[in-house]
Amino acid sequence: MLTAVTAYLVDASGSDERAVARDEVERLLDEGAFFWLDLHGGEEDDLALLRDVFRFHPLAVEDSEHFGQRSKLDEYDDYVFIVVYGAVHDEDDLVEVHCFYSERYLVTLRRDECPAFPHLRARYSEGLSEDGIFVLYRVIDGLVDSFFPLLDEIDDRIDELEDEIFAGPTDAQLQALFGIKRRLMRMRKVVAPERDLLAGLSGRIERLPGMTPDAERYFFNLYDHMLRIGDLIDSYRDLMTGAMDVYLSTVSNRVNDVMKQLTVIATIFLPLTYITGYFGQNFPELVHFIGGWPAFIILGIALEAVTALALLAWFRKRGWF
Repeated sequence: MLTAVTAYLVDASGSDERAVARDEVERLLDEGAFFWLDLHGGEEDDLALLRDVFRFHPLAVEDSEHFGQRSKLDEYDDYVFIVVYGAVHDEDDLVEVHCFYSERYLVTLRRDECPAFPHLRARYSEGLSEDGIFVLYRVIDGLVDSFFPLLDEIDDRIDELEDEIFAGPTDAQLQALFGIKRRLMRMRKVVAPERDLLAGLSGRIERLPGMTPDAERYFFNLYDHMLRIGDLIDSYRDLMTGAMDVYLSTVSNRVNDVMKQLTVIATIFLPLTYITGYFGQNFPELVHFIGGWPAFIILGIALEAVTALALLAWFRKRGWF
């Protein structure tokens, strides 16, 4: 027995979140007025509604049950099944939305929060006043535009990391760079198929029920937005490569500085070791004829101090300090 499901229902009377029973959905389908049903969760009751009330094709219901799919459009008798993505602040930065669209209804199914939808539902708080094709456009438009704020944040974060790297590279910065790189790669994997999907929607009128030449222009605008998003992701990937090169170069330069300092120290101690080794030889001339405090001060301490100071002066003249 199909129980009521909690969903967002947008129809001619307005928009609100409530328990939607089977008989209410059947009534909306019989009336023929366009409505938008947003299901959040993808639970068994949601799937039963799709299967038993809307009577979607088993393959479409099966696809809607499994998330992590490639953006696509499947055509059925009088409706289409569309998989589209948007951006959200969570673990993977993505929200996947499955759409069943016909000229009589739009059903969206998702598991994650979608910040774009509350603003859209607020737009229709007084009731739906647009054709279904434009409601679908606004849903996809909200998902597409949700990428821009997230990409702006990534851009700002890359700039911050570059400034921090110049100040002093750390392991935490390298981990942050790799984290941003993984985020961009995840978005790139969904943006490219979605861009191809929107290219098809804007170029072939027969693919969407109720598509008109005027609506086609709107979908072409979505395709243009996806091109910009793809270009931004590619440019940020280049910035990431540049930031990682800066990190590696800075670390390499610091290692070179340390090695130079160690080389200078070793070079200073090399003649000092020679001097102490020479006078430490057990020959009668050194043992019997060199002795007393004057010889110790002059040949021991003074000679080594003069040698060290001479080397330091020479290193400074060469610009090694």
